[in-house]
Amino acid sequence: MGMGMGRVCKGTSKSSSPPVTTSTSLTETVNGSHQFKITGYSLSKGLGTGKYVASDTFMVGGYSWAIYFYPDGKSIEDNATYVSLFIALASDGTDVRALFELTLLDQSGKERHKVHSHFGRALESGPYTLKYRGSMWGYKRFFKRTSLETSDYLKDDCLSVQCSVGVVMSHTEGPKIYSIAVPPSNIGQHFGQLLESGKGIDVNFEVDGENFAAHKLVLATRSPVFRAQLFGPMKDRNTQCIKVEDMEAPVFKALLHFMYWDALPDIQQLTGLNSKWVSTMMAQHLLAAADRYGLERLRLLCEAKLCGDIAINTVATTLALAEQHHCFQLKAVCLKFVALPENLRAVMQTDGFEYLKESCPSVMTELLEYVAKAGELSVMVCRHGNEAILDGSDINGRRVKQRV
Repeated sequence: MGMGMGRVCKGTSKSSSPPVTTSTSLTETVNGSHQFKITGYSLSKGLGTGKYVASDTFMVGGYSWAIYFYPDGKSIEDNATYVSLFIALASDGTDVRALFELTLLDQSGKERHKVHSHFGRALESGPYTLKYRGSMWGYKRFFKRTSLETSDYLKDDCLSVQCSVGVVMSHTEGPKIYSIAVPPSNIGQHFGQLLESGKGIDVNFEVDGENFAAHKLVLATRSPVFRAQLFGPMKDRNTQCIKVEDMEAPVFKALLHFMYWDALPDIQQLTGLNSKWVSTMMAQHLLAAADRYGLERLRLLCEAKLCGDIAINTVATTLALAEQHHCFQLKAVCLKFVALPENLRAVMQTDGFEYLKESCPSVMTELLEYVAKAGELSVMVCRHGNEAILDGSDINGRRVKQRV
């Protein structure tokens, strides 16, 4: 009986490239700061060289830190000529790498002055390494005592110190065997195209003689006012034509554009006019419409745009609008602009200022307060500006020359 030999079928093998893996090492700083107020400075003098007052501990980057102030200096060789200031690692840690900045806060109302910073030198020397708990970074000759005690840093026998810490942290991400580019969200574009197509339209509005078609579900999702109007207990029965009072057609069109596209429309394209005045007027009307229909994001977008478009001929009406719709930031910007001596007279001559007086009389009292403050500030600058600048330059000059 013969035995048949089976044949082995050899498939052709294709060489395939090995999967590519990637990983990324990320090194960044975890930042934090602490303000340390030292009261009774004069009482701390005479504490003795190497003696300190310490802040409470604070956390940055998973480690505890504390600020140490030496009123009579840290080392005996300085003979209390300088005060010393240090930041110390106050928790267990080994080779903790960090960047530091020690700042005295000017208490005269001017800007603070950065005295010593390690952040700016990071590219040259790299982060500082603290080896163990109790390790310190700082300056033995932080500030000359005679200069400090005649400066604006010392007020009511009090010093304010701020320390910024940036703890260097590293970690590796990966490996990854894929690289997928995720496109940005385009849901607004899809809804905008839905409005433009007219498909599924089930509600119509008449605004200032023009008709606008939309989708009830979209409007109800975006606006609580439309939700109540279209689906609430007192909903409009006739959705074939809902009449919108006290609004111009271009404003309602812009409102619909935002609710579908989630973005402001092109005002020039919408109105056919290229004018900053027209753009401001549209933003004003659109802000009022946004407040009317509960569209908070649109209201804030309009508020931000109006803050950047303050002008003599429109600021009064913008201020009235800000008061009526509780836009506190916009109101503050307008008040400060109008109160400037170079603007006040010109603004008072506009028609908008008459409207402001009639519609928002309470704002006039606030405006008078701003004008009074601006006048006081001008007098102070005239009387004391030169001396303040000279004093600041002198302090800065001596501070730059200090060494560790």
